[in-house]
Amino acid sequence: MRRSRYAYGPYQGGPDPLAPPLDLRSALDQIGEDVMSGSSPRAALRELLRRGIDGRRGLDELSREVWRRRARLQRDNRLDGTLREVRELLNQALTAERDALGRDDTEDARFRELQLDALPEDTGGAVRELAEYDWRSSDAREAYERIRDLLGREMLDQRFAGMKQAMQNATAEDIERIQEMLDDLNQLLAEHARGDDTRQRFAEFMNKHGEFFPENPRTTEELIDLLARRAAATQRMLNSLTAQQRAELAELARQAFGGPRLASALAQLDAALRAMRPGEDWDSPGRFRGKNPLGMGEATRALEELGQLDSLAEQLSQNYPGARMEDIDLDALETALGPAARIDAETLAQLEWELQRQGLFERAADGSLRLSPKALRRLGESALRAVVDRVRGRLGQRDTQRAGAAGEPTGASRAWRFGDTEPWDVARTLTNAQLRHAAGDQRGLDVTDVEVVETEQRTRAAVALCVDTSWSMVLDGRWVPMKRTALALHQLISTRFRGDALQLVTFGRHARKVELAELVGLEGAWEQGTNLHHALLLAGRHLRRHSDATPVVLVVTDGEPTAHLEPDGGAYFDYPPSRETLRATFAEVDQLARQGAAITVFMLGDSPLPVQFVDRVARRCGGRVVAPTLDGLGAEVVADYLGRRSGRR
Repeated sequence: MRRSRYAYGPYQGGPDPLAPPLDLRSALDQIGEDVMSGSSPRAALRELLRRGIDGRRGLDELSREVWRRRARLQRDNRLDGTLREVRELLNQALTAERDALGRDDTEDARFRELQLDALPEDTGGAVRELAEYDWRSSDAREAYERIRDLLGREMLDQRFAGMKQAMQNATAEDIERIQEMLDDLNQLLAEHARGDDTRQRFAEFMNKHGEFFPENPRTTEELIDLLARRAAATQRMLNSLTAQQRAELAELARQAFGGPRLASALAQLDAALRAMRPGEDWDSPGRFRGKNPLGMGEATRALEELGQLDSLAEQLSQNYPGARMEDIDLDALETALGPAARIDAETLAQLEWELQRQGLFERAADGSLRLSPKALRRLGESALRAVVDRVRGRLGQRDTQRAGAAGEPTGASRAWRFGDTEPWDVARTLTNAQLRHAAGDQRGLDVTDVEVVETEQRTRAAVALCVDTSWSMVLDGRWVPMKRTALALHQLISTRFRGDALQLVTFGRHARKVELAELVGLEGAWEQGTNLHHALLLAGRHLRRHSDATPVVLVVTDGEPTAHLEPDGGAYFDYPPSRETLRATFAEVDQLARQGAAITVFMLGDSPLPVQFVDRVARRCGGRVVAPTLDGLGAEVVADYLGRRSGRR
């Protein structure tokens, strides 16, 4: 048997098939960080797409590359290349003719020299005057004919790609065939503009003249779009020239092969396209300032490329209403910046689609976008992981997944994880194994099949986490650590201690109960007042609703109280704190102490007056004061909660 031979080489088929999948958790962490800093979920998603992820360029970097390419195009080129080339050919013709006349001593030769000396100074006028001139020099005649040939090819190349090369040394039959195509094209567009059904006529036109359209448009509308973009670019090229240059080109156009008839057909085509596509950019000039002269066709394509780059830049900015990643023209992006840019944009689009497909965003009642409960759970997992090592080291515990300790079964089960000591849920475990076998996996019982019985905790806690939302928390960089702490505590209670009752309370000038999603998305606002009195009132109500649970009150603040709640529900503010504010706050501390709650105050900052106040609070209720760093805030709060619910202080 012959051995098969294999050749190995680099993968050439697009994205690396062995590349790791998109890290959605990392993406969500970045979005969550921006949301907690005050951005809306939509703005946070856009910011992530602008920055990029997993080593992929973001929209900002792709936009910069588009603008750099645009700047190079304008910096390196100039648009008067055809005029310069015509002038060079005209000078060649005149030089060769004068040399020939100088060798002739006849009066006719002197008369012809006078004719040449009397030519108009502008290039277009000189070429027109020489149209009927009987050249003595064959080299001069050839150079002059090249002018007419060049002008005709450039005019066609502006509207039909590749015509400059295809029509080199065009014969009379070639010119007539082009003229016939233009006549048929103008008739097709005229019928389409009248509203006639042009599908059959379009098919006949493409069958007859398809060689002039390598882009292979499929409908009349696609053909119009294609031609209108080029015609608009041609007009922008003319707008970029001086009035004298435009006049010279117009004069030269009449001298091109095909003569006035060709110029008239092209003018009719441009007028029809402008009427049917008025939304194209027909008026703005393209400012080119380089040294590389471009012919009329090359200049038109350069301006068409500028238009495409401008459109790409707008698509990549995503700053217009209803912007979506799907709006980005990937083919144009690949043409402009290469295949790697296309892959980067596709990755970002896939990331946006995957985040929405997995339900990480949801629409609020007011129509705004917000993080879904699923997204909040994932953010909570990340926040809890960030503090678990600190807590484990302080309490001497290993990381277990217990829902309860030697308590009564809840009726629910969950996947086994290392460290679990709960009994197996045999029915669920065997069902998982059978389902895996039915899917084709014939291995025996696997650890991934195992589920354990969840149990109730025999003790439960009522927890009130009161967080300061006054402006100083935002100003001093404590806003995000405060929210991350709430996320971690909420995740711990909702997954490990589900019988516990957690209430989140925010307090600025007033206090209020909030859900986790509201707290995470809360924007910092200028608000004077730290109404701890109102926050403790709400905490007390929560504890009374769960009078059979261990009371736990946790307060995160960076200042002393400067406001309290009046009997009419209004908030009284004063700074320094008034006696009434301190009296009302201490009265509520005493009330909580009578309920058996010991308050733990997590004091951020080191101002001496707030420190004195929180020390008095701790002494009155048997609580304690913790002065954590911002990085250690979450670990301190979680450790204190775990210690209090287990009876440790």
